[in-house]
Amino acid sequence: MNEPVGDIEDGGVGLDDIPTRTRILAATAEALERSGHTKLSLSEVAQQAAVSRPTLYRWFASKEELLVAFGVYEREIFDTGLARATSGLHRAEKLDAALRFIVAYQQSYSGARLVDVEPEAAIAQLAEGIPLMRAGLERLIAGPNAAVKAATAVRVAVSQYIVRSDDADEFLAQLRHAVGIKPSGPNS
Repeated sequence: MNEPVGDIEDGGVGLDDIPTRTRILAATAEALERSGHTKLSLSEVAQQAAVSRPTLYRWFASKEELLVAFGVYEREIFDTGLARATSGLHRAEKLDAALRFIVAYQQSYSGARLVDVEPEAAIAQLAEGIPLMRAGLERLIAGPNAAVKAATAVRVAVSQYIVRSDDADEFLAQLRHAVGIKPSGPNS
């Protein structure tokens, strides 16, 4: 039943071309932004995905099952994007590309975010995700104190998620500082 995760906003792709499971999971993201976990309506998800409720239930037997699958889907999107952003790069270039991806990923969220709609659920998700993010970033950091640098960068990213800033350059500068990437250029 697993379908490949991909970018569903490719130009020219019609609804019939997007796998049903992916449409449902993408619709779940939009519904969660509006309602949060507690008030998530499967009818709203089905309508947003342009599928019937029976079709939704064929893929996901319950709201809980849908939310678990959505968590996996979201993580796969992040991991796939990060892999693309860092592909073919080495050491410092790879780390910097990962940091730039983190900034772009967070900036790509629309106006309403789960942390705004249902803070308790967002914090619970962050608590589960922080160790994964820290471990992934730590693998990209060379030298002493890699664990501390990774943990600091993740906390900066989490704080930027919770209290959003539209200054992507400042966010990136903070992440770079946290991991020890020295600024370059005449204005640094």
